[in-house]
This record gives sequence, structure tokens and C-alpha cells, in this order.
Amino acid sequence: MDVLDYQWGVAVEFWKEIDALARENDVRVAIEMHPHNLVFSPVTLKRLVDETGATNVGAEMDPSHLMWQGMDVVACIKWLGPLVFHAAANATLCPGADIRGVLDTSFTRVPADAPGKVPTGYGFWCNAWPENPAWKFVAVGVGHDVPYWTEFLRALAEIDPDMAVNIEHEDAAYSQTEGLALAAKNLQSAATAL
Repeated sequence: MDVLDYQWGVAVEFWKEIDALARENDVRVAIEMHPHNLVFSPVTLKRLVDETGATNVGAEMDPSHLMWQGMDVVACIKWLGPLVFHAAANATLCPGADIRGVLDTSFTRVPADAPGKVPTGYGFWCNAWPENPAWKFVAVGVGHDVPYWTEFLRALAEIDPDMAVNIEHEDAAYSQTEGLALAAKNLQSAATAL
């Protein structure tokens, strides 16, 4: 608890400055709630907003990270309400969670000289997935049907009818264009059903 208290103290001071900078420049900053981070759920995002008094910091609603943790995504959207600033359409399935749990840390480092290594930021590289991962990203429509995505879009529209929803395609089973086309088809069907 002491370590967590320390991390929150550091985070609150940092995010107060970010919120002030965002407010000064008339922008909003959307945090992607991600497991293994301090802000990983709607409850921790709201805590950060409350403790900083933020007006320009909210959520980037990536449902895949909430699915991975076993959360009800629509309930999360409704609970956060106007704190949802941005949304992505992305999904996960948890094939190995039965033995690995949802906080799996069995990823391995990719050697610096590995061919095809994917940079994820300055000086950082992707990790290798375990053979039987606890969770994996899947295309919109794989594992979660059109009625599921209709409820997702409906919940977002209740907050902001004009909210854009970006497709985030990370399903290794599909090429970039195949995964994007599948996601677009399923989201269009979901939007039509609203």
C-alpha cells in the first residue's frame, strides 16, 4: 500500500500539470486505461480526475483492455459518462486466462537485432507474446457479435452523439486490410441497428 500511495502522489502532481497545460491550450487529454498501469479501470481513472481536480483529462475508451480484465464495457462507459473523451473499437478474447490469469506477465523481450522488430516509441520495442497468452487482441466481430457492438455504440452516443469511434486493428490472424474491413463491416452493421 505504501508503494501504491507513493505512485498516486507522483501521478497526481504530474497530471495536475498536464491538465493545466491542456486547459491552457484548449485540448483534452484522453488516458487509455491499461492493465499494469496506475490508471487501468474506470475507478482508477475517476480517482485520478478527482484527486487532480482535472477538467481536461478523461478516458480513451479502448474496450479491449476492459474486456481483458473481465469488465462490462457498456457499464464502464455509462459509469464514466462525460469523462469518456474518445473511443476505439478493439476487442480481446482470453484463451489462456484459465491458467495465466488476466494480469499475465509472461511476455518476453524481443532481441534488438531481431528481424522485423516493431518499434513502439523512441528506444522501445514490442515484446514477444507467450505461446498460450492469457489474452489476445481480435478484430471487431470476432468473439463479440454485432448486438454487442450496437450496445457499445449506443452507450457512447448517449454521452456524445458525435463521438468518433476509431478502429484499432491488432488481430494478428488478419492482414491490415482484412481486419480493418471486418471491423468496419461489423461496426457499420452495429450503427445501422441503433
